[in-house]
Amino acid sequence: MTNNETKKGILAALLLLVTAWVAPSRAAAQDSLGTTKEVINAQMISLGSANLLDTYLSPEKYNGVDLRYISHTLRFTPGRRWAHRITHYGVIASGDDRNEKGNLMQGLYTLDVAFIRQYDLLGGRLHLLAGGMTDINLGAVYNSRNQNNPAQIRMSMQIGPTASARYDFDLFRRPFSIGYELSVPILGLMFSPNYGQSYYELFSRGNYEHNAVVTTPFNAPSLRQMLTLDFRLLGARLRIGYLGDIQQAKANHLKQHAYTHALIIGYVKNLRITHK
Repeated sequence: MTNNETKKGILAALLLLVTAWVAPSRAAAQDSLGTTKEVINAQMISLGSANLLDTYLSPEKYNGVDLRYISHTLRFTPGRRWAHRITHYGVIASGDDRNEKGNLMQGLYTLDVAFIRQYDLLGGRLHLLAGGMTDINLGAVYNSRNQNNPAQIRMSMQIGPTASARYDFDLFRRPFSIGYELSVPILGLMFSPNYGQSYYELFSRGNYEHNAVVTTPFNAPSLRQMLTLDFRLLGARLRIGYLGDIQQAKANHLKQHAYTHALIIGYVKNLRITHK
């Protein structure tokens, strides 16, 4: 089997797995007509440190700030075990090199779709969720010092397990909720130029050099985690927490990473949607 045939097979497997996760959620939505759906939606902003590396653009590491807008939605039907989670990330990161003479900027959009099974314990106070997720990333990185090849495309699709836990409790007669969420990609495809290959060669001349790369924990060990605390203040449900996002890959003799540790603030809404 050729390398292209292998990659086509991996892509087909990814699409089949995505279909397998999305199709049950559609069926559940159709079966739930005439029932009430619970929706927990959080709108958040995170601000923290960024450590960026892209050896296609520069061998230097760049340190700076990471700013994100995060929309996190969990949909489920009371009495049913399966839930659907959709998370959007809009990311802007910027960093300087150690001499503060160069700047690396990154803009990225990430869509994370998960189909997860719920387990309610301790009288409904502890909620455990586990299942599979699909992670799609699209964006670009720009180096202010480069004349040739100043930018790099970010494009990838990954699948893997995801799990979360939420515990509801009362303190000083006020309701609180503490949660933790973890996602780890285990198989995917990413775009990467080859070492020394220009985008002109790739797009104008069509010189393909294994630019679709299969990713696994061996060449792209990554994870995203979030620890949050929800509480009520002046009638609103607010959220504070920590976001840790470790994304890295080694492909075609090139390395890239984006390490983020950030503070989260936002608000949470609980909605009930009744289908007739």
